[in-house]
Amino acid sequence: MSDDAVVARELVVRYDDFTALTGATFTARYGEALGIVGPNGSGKSTLLKTIAGLLKPASGSLRVLDSDPRGLRAGSIAYVPQVEAVDWSFPATVWDVVAMGRFARLRFWEPFGEHDRAAVRNALDVVGMTALAGRHIAHLSGGQQQRTFVARAIAQEPKLLLLDEPTTGVDAATEEALRQIVRELVVEQRLPVLMATHDLERVDEWFDRLMVVDRRVLALGTPREVVESGAYSAIREHTHTHGHLRHDHEPHAAHASHPEIRT
Repeated sequence: MSDDAVVARELVVRYDDFTALTGATFTARYGEALGIVGPNGSGKSTLLKTIAGLLKPASGSLRVLDSDPRGLRAGSIAYVPQVEAVDWSFPATVWDVVAMGRFARLRFWEPFGEHDRAAVRNALDVVGMTALAGRHIAHLSGGQQQRTFVARAIAQEPKLLLLDEPTTGVDAATEEALRQIVRELVVEQRLPVLMATHDLERVDEWFDRLMVVDRRVLALGTPREVVESGAYSAIREHTHTHGHLRHDHEPHAAHASHPEIRT
């Protein structure tokens, strides 16, 4: 089996006549956490959705778990969207939401069994939400909501985990808990984890490699290599104004001098 869980070559993704990603070429490996950084509108979420099989590339090639992502068995990929994309008024408890992670693994005739319940209990324990299993999701803090959806992904027992800015709006304790969860999944289970983030602090503690994206891959390497490339500092300037979505943004001229790193 290849060491690469995700292989993208000259990937192009469009929304009608708008090109969200162009020429993206990279790999993500088993047993690594790959951080994806870039300003809003840079294509981070688009990239994760494409890897998850939710969007179809316009051109290029994409192999996920040695297959077309849209043809993988249900449950193979766990995708945790940004919390803003979730309807928190939905009538469900923490247990209900985490249990939903098991549904993709069940055939239509199979009951929710003991293994499924054990997977839910384990996931709740991993994220520290066992005591709140009966609470309605609308009555959770932002950090607790994020932990709940990460628990749903863990309960799914995926072969690939995609996280879209899971630390946005959470407290320091939740952020550190999520970091430890990611590192344990990567080290102990060799799970490949791809995570989009605006937080450029402590990237060396979160990730094995870092990828800078601004509608294309600008740099890819270890966190130290990316910092030294100069691409990181240019993106850092943009992320300080990340409250503004830039649907018409083109990579700025300074990017042309940044060498792309491959390791």
